[in-house]
Amino acid sequence: MNFFTHKKNTFVSFLTIFSLIVGLGFTNLTPGAEAYPIFAQQNYENPREANGRIVCANCHLAQKSVELEVPQAVLPDTVFEAVVKIPYDQQVQQVLGNGKKGDLNVGMVLILPDGFELAPADRVPEEMKKKVGKLFYQPYSPDKKNILVVGPVPGKKYSEMVIPILSPDPATNKNVSFLKYPIYFGGNRGRGQVYPDGSKSNNTVYNSSVTGKISNIAPFDKKGGVEITIETANGNSVVEKIPAGPQVIVTQGQAVQPDQPLTNNPNVGGFGQKDVEIVLQNPARIQGLLVFFATVLLAQVLLVLKKKQFEKVQLAEMNF
Repeated sequence: MNFFTHKKNTFVSFLTIFSLIVGLGFTNLTPGAEAYPIFAQQNYENPREANGRIVCANCHLAQKSVELEVPQAVLPDTVFEAVVKIPYDQQVQQVLGNGKKGDLNVGMVLILPDGFELAPADRVPEEMKKKVGKLFYQPYSPDKKNILVVGPVPGKKYSEMVIPILSPDPATNKNVSFLKYPIYFGGNRGRGQVYPDGSKSNNTVYNSSVTGKISNIAPFDKKGGVEITIETANGNSVVEKIPAGPQVIVTQGQAVQPDQPLTNNPNVGGFGQKDVEIVLQNPARIQGLLVFFATVLLAQVLLVLKKKQFEKVQLAEMNF
């Protein structure tokens, strides 16, 4: 490893650590309102599983629509834009980590083909920079520059994002060919229902774990959490702890069954993913196509002229 390679790797590592710190700082400013790409970065080497599902769906259980727009084809070593949209009703509010209501944040992961990467700032046109705004996209990891993540960011401002992407050049990157490639996009709005350790957040429905009768409903903390005590047929008492956020929909004395909801489902967000294809086009093919079209056009013109000439000869012979 030479000096410049070492410096480059050090710089990439610094950017990654800085981005995580910024993301955590933003998290502290908006408790419980986050979309967490950082969870995927910490727990999964690759955000796309073998079955095609993006790992964000493991925590964000509700399915919502997303949109991804890219050019049909791009030339090598050119900067183009990918537009992602994470639509939702911006009038609704979600349950935050402290049980209060707040605005939704959004996050996204964009999985590009190998060789494609975030365009360097000095290659991005000024017009495209204005569309990007102050968003800071970061690689999923130092060795996966083709996977980009961003978030949490305010949903009201960034439900639509523009990502500047640099296409590879097969002339300099022998691992890339002029082919059609898939692009995978996953976007979520709002908080997840499950944490990476498998525990529930307060942004999901809570169910009864046993059959029995509710004997008591009482608060257990100052935030608004409650304990629901269920007496089973054999006299045992099972306590279900409900954190602040979900609204209890059962009453004392009510009989419940296993998996029966004890609360409403406060989640108003969700995750969605979209796949599109893009062609890395060979300029020589386009030039060849243009030459072919020009040849066909010229042949058609000559054919028309020849026909006109033949008609004049025939007319002259008839007059003679």
